[in-house]
Amino acid sequence: METGGSGFCSERIKINSYSTNKNMRSNTKHFESHIFYYYLMRKNLYYQLVFILCLSGLTIQAQAQQAYTIFNKSGKEVSLKKLMAETQGKSHIFFGELHNNAIAHWLQLEITKTLNERHGENLVIGAEMFESDNQLLIDEYFSDQIKQKSFEEEARIWKNYKTDYKPILEFAKKNKLKFIATNIPRRYANSVFYNGLDILQQLSPEAKSYMAPLPIVIDTNLVSYKEIRKMAGNHNGEFMMEAQAIKDATMAHFILLNSSENTVFLHLNGSYHSNNYEGIIPFLVSKIQAEKILTLATVTQEQVDHLEKENYQLADFIICVDSDMTLTH
Repeated sequence: METGGSGFCSERIKINSYSTNKNMRSNTKHFESHIFYYYLMRKNLYYQLVFILCLSGLTIQAQAQQAYTIFNKSGKEVSLKKLMAETQGKSHIFFGELHNNAIAHWLQLEITKTLNERHGENLVIGAEMFESDNQLLIDEYFSDQIKQKSFEEEARIWKNYKTDYKPILEFAKKNKLKFIATNIPRRYANSVFYNGLDILQQLSPEAKSYMAPLPIVIDTNLVSYKEIRKMAGNHNGEFMMEAQAIKDATMAHFILLNSSENTVFLHLNGSYHSNNYEGIIPFLVSKIQAEKILTLATVTQEQVDHLEKENYQLADFIICVDSDMTLTH
């Protein structure tokens, strides 16, 4: 009986042990399956996150690339490379800028570098931002006869000179390019604004050497001048159009004076001075073939993926900048 009882207990223990081990193995497999499932979920989540981050990166990159877009006059998007290809064979290129637009100033420098690679010292740069009576200062600085500090203190530079125009001027100096101050001294333009063009006849021969030969002929049928005249009527600016015209005529004068058969002249000016092929351009066309001139204009829009109709035909190429772009002053 004892033996039988002991054997029965032993068998029961074995059975219970086998059952327990089987349950443990079952639980282990179940636990392992949970771990494997968890691992797969984690791995899947990892790849999902990587995908989302990559997609976000692409979206951010795409948005960054849309800080500006270049269009031709018909509103078709073009590349900077295409724009530069169109400068081939042109003798005069007018970059119409918005004076406080960082994108415009960066593109001016990039275009200057490319033109310099192509034309070397035959590239001439001119700028509205420098007045003609400061040409001596520019020449002295470029020939190292005066220090940079003296030049910048005496040249009546614009307040955004160091960020927007200094890089181009210093590039010209380094590469031995001519840099021309094309604008009329502001004191004379201001005098015309208040007194009309006739006041200039009273100036000395030296003073007159800083502007277009007098008298100048103004085409009052130009849309830009009509707009100025209309605006002037609301601001007591009787001679505002004449003041604008003497600036345009003077810039054209110094552009022509520093052009030759072999030069390529890049002129930097506010867009209004060359938009719609007006401003400076009409004072040049009697001396320069129209097909040798290329114009660029800068505009801002809330969306830069298309060119708004009002900006069609402003220039040969229109640089459309996001209106949220940081201003330089």
